[in-house]
Amino acid sequence: MNGIINVYKEKGYTSHDVVARLRGILHQKKIGHTGTLDPEAEGVLPVCVGNATKVCDLLTDKRKEYEAVLLLGITTDTQDMTGRVLEEKEAEADEDTIVSVIRSFIGKQMQIPPMYSALKVGGKKLYELAREGIEVERKPRPVTIYDINIVETDLPRVRFRVECSKGTYIRTLCHDIGQKAGCGGVMESLIRTRVDVFSLDRARKLSEIEELIAGGRTEEFLMPVDRLFETYPAWTVKNEALKAVMNGNCISVDMFYHEDGVTSAVTERKMKELCFRKNDGRVRVYDDTGRFYGLYEPHSEHADICRPYKMFL
Repeated sequence: MNGIINVYKEKGYTSHDVVARLRGILHQKKIGHTGTLDPEAEGVLPVCVGNATKVCDLLTDKRKEYEAVLLLGITTDTQDMTGRVLEEKEAEADEDTIVSVIRSFIGKQMQIPPMYSALKVGGKKLYELAREGIEVERKPRPVTIYDINIVETDLPRVRFRVECSKGTYIRTLCHDIGQKAGCGGVMESLIRTRVDVFSLDRARKLSEIEELIAGGRTEEFLMPVDRLFETYPAWTVKNEALKAVMNGNCISVDMFYHEDGVTSAVTERKMKELCFRKNDGRVRVYDDTGRFYGLYEPHSEHADICRPYKMFL
């Protein structure tokens, strides 16, 4: 089985728990998730199966969208409600002030990762050190908050949606908002609503996946890996170059047909034009039966040569 599953991670599961359960459900070992979600968080967790595990790193880099509830007036050591309360304060700011503070975090930020995280320092995970009562200095990391929309305000709680870059900790965002508001704050709940093309309304719980597997309906939850690259032009390789593609070799551009199906060869000029497209000149490569082989891109030194970028054989 090869493809990507949009899993709805439920509360109480770690991301590794989801992978372990899927290995049992699918009877397949080659499975990987695309970004950790805290056990108390829920929502979209794309899981790659078979040769699709090659895109795990690509999906980790994609934009993500969350819906969170910020509780003002409390500070904890974990920056969420699972931790030890360090301070409690009256949230005195009015709604307009709080909304203004929240919106001020839109843009590029330097964020200090929380101690209770899976980041490693000296070969040891931060949360392991935190559980031993050890706090170490963490370097701020650049993140980007693309947008924040307030869904509901009922102080001291604020529900908001945030679109952000990889590496953003929503717990830390809530903590930082509370600090800037002068009263402290924690993340009370978190739902991941989107990772790239994977949305909450299409996510499947593990129990649903198990039922669909039993009914032989894998097509209802397993997304073919080439769907991730639909913005890239689709090119068909000629049969005489198929073996070279299967071996992951560079091939001449005249070994492709146009993506529109015309049987004339792709020209050198067309290949050069692709170099300046937003997708870096990458193309999806198929054979004439429609089987997907991977992504090719222009060779950096030879304009009439394509080289493999990522293969999914």
